[in-house]
Amino acid sequence: MTTANVAVLGATGAVGQRFVRLLQDHPWFRLTEVVASGRHAGETYGDAVHWIEGTIPANAQDLPLRALEDDLDADVCFSALPGGSAGPIERALADRGHNVFTNARDLRLAADVPLVVPEVNPEHLALVELQRRTRDGFVVANGNCTAIILALALKPLVDDFGVDRCSVVSLQALSGAGYPGVSSIDITDNVLPFIEGEEEKVETEIPKILGELAGGAVAPSRLAVSATCTRVPVLEGHTVAVSVHLQERASIDDLCATFASFSGKPQRLRLPSAPGRPILVRRENDRPQPRKDRDAGGGMSVTVGRVREDPVLGWKFLVTGSNTIRGAAGASILNAELAIADGLL
Repeated sequence: MTTANVAVLGATGAVGQRFVRLLQDHPWFRLTEVVASGRHAGETYGDAVHWIEGTIPANAQDLPLRALEDDLDADVCFSALPGGSAGPIERALADRGHNVFTNARDLRLAADVPLVVPEVNPEHLALVELQRRTRDGFVVANGNCTAIILALALKPLVDDFGVDRCSVVSLQALSGAGYPGVSSIDITDNVLPFIEGEEEKVETEIPKILGELAGGAVAPSRLAVSATCTRVPVLEGHTVAVSVHLQERASIDDLCATFASFSGKPQRLRLPSAPGRPILVRRENDRPQPRKDRDAGGGMSVTVGRVREDPVLGWKFLVTGSNTIRGAAGASILNAELAIADGLL
């Protein structure tokens, strides 16, 4: 297939850097433009960025940094723009014919914007046709990092047993706060019990992701979600403690088999970023752990463990995944691969 030229918006930030790294040597996408605030416009990416981890990919090092106001040539834009300012910029790009895959929160709940986890709700991509009635391009969103990890774990249970309510507590990594992130004096020897906006994102995004597309709109799932989101002194990898009430009877073996056998459209299509197994199951009492399990499937798999009975809701388990890959940049890239496979690009 023809390689698409892509731009990364917000390329100097933590998630933008993850996009740049994941796009290195991608078989379908060629990084041709990096975009950030105007104060560094014209500088090379290597000179302007404070690179956080490892070495800047050679294909990005000498790219000139573009300003958000510039006309872009890329077919596809991956957005790591800050929440609160991303929405109007992304809509304007779609007006000009660009196809935007965003990690920002602004448009996730917009009625005409698909909020996609490809193994969970690939059919929601059809919503882009609503945007194409008035725009030359479109916007596709991926969810909040915790919501994506949770949605992957809930989907097989919803399909096989029905889930009507769940309660979750997240233990979220420092990398989710961006760079420089949380003050060391606040997080060292500590757990921060509040992350602004996170609980609302999980509680509102899960029903849309698990909702049913009908008549050109998504009817949200009636699954009730109660979330408590915390920040912990872990560098990378979110862990979520989940309790669920199932509508049908099941055993531990039933649940573990359902998790382990789960796959979706990305696996059937063998998309480049799709893990062979989106959910890995560990039966040991001391797994999952973010340090041991966050890189599963190249950071695109989640790991479920400690499946056991819960005296209040019925069942509980832990799920761990990479918040910057599966929960952010890798999620947008997989969404774009699915759009190509569906003939939308």
